[in-house]
Formats: sequence, C-alpha cells, structure tokens
Amino acid sequence: MKIAFLTPEYPHPKTGSSGGLGTSIKNLAMGLLAEGCSVRVLVYAQKEEGVFYDNGICIQQIRNVKFKGLSWYLTRKKLENIINTLHEDKEIDLVETPDWTGITSFISPKKCLVVIRLNGSDTYFCHLDQRPVKWVNRFHEKRALKNANGLLSVSQFTADTTNEVFGLAKKFTIIPNGIDTDVFNYNSDDNSNNKNINANKNKNNILYFGSLIRKKGLLELPFIFNAVVAKKPEAKLILIGKDVPDIISGDGSTWRLMQNLFTPAALLNVTYLGAVPYHDIKNQINAATLCVFPTFAEALPVSWIEAMALQKPIVSSNIGWAPEVIDEGVNGFLVHPKDHLQYAARIIQLMDDDELQKDFGLAAKKKVSEKFSMEKVAQQSLVFYQSLIQ
Repeated sequence: MKIAFLTPEYPHPKTGSSGGLGTSIKNLAMGLLAEGCSVRVLVYAQKEEGVFYDNGICIQQIRNVKFKGLSWYLTRKKLENIINTLHEDKEIDLVETPDWTGITSFISPKKCLVVIRLNGSDTYFCHLDQRPVKWVNRFHEKRALKNANGLLSVSQFTADTTNEVFGLAKKFTIIPNGIDTDVFNYNSDDNSNNKNINANKNKNNILYFGSLIRKKGLLELPFIFNAVVAKKPEAKLILIGKDVPDIISGDGSTWRLMQNLFTPAALLNVTYLGAVPYHDIKNQINAATLCVFPTFAEALPVSWIEAMALQKPIVSSNIGWAPEVIDEGVNGFLVHPKDHLQYAARIIQLMDDDELQKDFGLAAKKKVSEKFSMEKVAQQSLVFYQSLIQ
C-alpha cells in the first residue's frame, strides 16, 4: 500500500520542532516501510516548499497560503489539490491525519480515502484542562471527524472522551502509539556513552522528560518533590524539555512558576537541562532511577512507553488513558497528580526497593514488546487501512 500522513509536525531538522505527535508518525511510518508499504509525509505550515527523503520516507514540505481572512480555507484547498494529484498519479492510496485543529474539515478528495487518528484534539485537551476551547477549532475538528472515511484512536479513553465532547457516537478502532524498540532497548550498546552513564547512575535520580507545561502536571511536581526531599534529602529531580508559557497565568515561563513552588531545600536538588536532542533522551532515561509523569492531559504518551522500554519504573498520573499504558502495581504506580503525599510515597517506595525497581522494569519492557512496538502498531494499522480499501 501507499500511505500518506498529513501533519503539522515531523521530527527532522528541515521541518522544525516536533513533539510526541511527530515522533509517533515517524515510528508508524518506519513500521509501515518494514511491512513493504510506500510512505509519504505531507508536512504543512512549512517555511518553504520541498521534497526530501528520511530513511526511505518521502517528506513533502508545504507552505500555507497567506491571504487575509481566507488563509485557513485556501490552505485546505491547496492540500486537497496535492492529495488529489498524488492519488491520481497513483502515488498514494489513502491519507491519514491527526485530529488536532481538524485540518481535513474542508478537504474532500475526489477518491482518496481520509483516515483520522485521535492523538488529542484541541477540544479534547481543553476539556481535560477545564478551559474554554476556541469555537473555530471545535468547529473544524468536529466537521473533520464527521467527514472522515475511517477513524482510529490511540486509546479507548480518548475515543470515548472525543465522542462525549463533540456529541458524537462514532466507532473508533483502537491502535496505540508505538516506539522503535531497537532504539529504546535496555540491552543495546549502540551508544558508546551508555556504559559510562549506567556505571555512574545515581540511585537517587528522579527524571521527568517532556514539555514543561501546566497540563502535564509540572505545577504539581514541585509539591510532590518537596514531600520526597522532606523524607529523602538525597533525592535529585532532573527535568528535561521545552519551557512553555503558562496559558492560565500568562507567565512566559512554566519553569519560572515552578521555581517559586519548591522549598529552598528541594530547589537545591533540582536540575533543569532544558530541551535536549532526541537521540540523547535514551541516555538520560538510562541514568535515572525512575521516571515521573504527573500529567492531567494526554491521549497516549510516547514518553511513558520509551521509559518503559528501557526498564524504568514509572510513577504516573492515574487519569483516563493511564491504565491503558501502566498496570498498577505491575509495571508502575498510578496516583492522582494532586495527591502530593501519596505520589511522593510511591516515589520513595521505589527508591528504597531495588528489587521492586527491577520487577517493574522487566514487566514494563515486556508490555512494550507485546503492545507498543512499532512493528505491531504498523501491522494493526495496515490491516485497518486494507479493510477500508477492500
């Protein structure tokens, strides 16, 4: 099959910054290539037009149309024409796109099928954040879902919540995000620094990696860590990720807000490394004792799966999607982010118990290989695509 992905982000220096969405698309694309598919990624909102290849994946950069008052419509029509041309030239069989901002709301290809995979729309995240959504985003997202030929979701929770917030009753096929388990492999020696990092591993290191943003629980994490340090003064918190402006307070830095919430003793034990290159994340995970993700809003987070693949025990949020990734007491602990003392207690429990760390880590890696490998996700996705075309 010939699959296209329409996306606002893709992890490559030429296409700009990318988050978990872009990473999940690349992982799926690589898995589909291994299954013998042809893959093209259409990246819109680019600074320039261009086509290049990334490990066999054709990347097409597309500039948005700039025209006051009509940019959104003209850009969609431009994308529609590109999709139609590619389909007519037999370059693609179908196009998949995420639900974010409903880019396909006014894209109606002549014959090419459109699949939407839920990774969390703006309406979905605003609902979880309990804040208003822009009416225009809600309008486009709902229209796109109603017009799609096929619907996927990375978690059952995201599917159910999406139906709820839009007043829909759509059927979604659940296929989770996947990762490249050859890259995130605990036993891999592909990076010469791995042995040194593991040898110098500090058994007191607690790692968070991801954007520093309110919806991921970063304004709860200081209170959690304060409680940890009160019991274990040697504990260290490592933060990795882009510092994001806070949408509620209007402050331009979530990290600045966080610093005011730590006790003086706890702040001394916090290291913020900022955003690091994606290929360095594995080393940082390897150097940690455990990972924490006290988030309020996700669809199905790739970061959790990457940590699990590297046999790291996790203390995560217990909200919605979380039990679809973490099995409580088997490969991690699930705690509500606002239950600071219980969250801290679970962190301390893991820090004090090497055997429990090991048991959780092995169980986590096993679950990733069984459910979240990009090979399995690609195979499931291919079966779904084929069911639409037949």
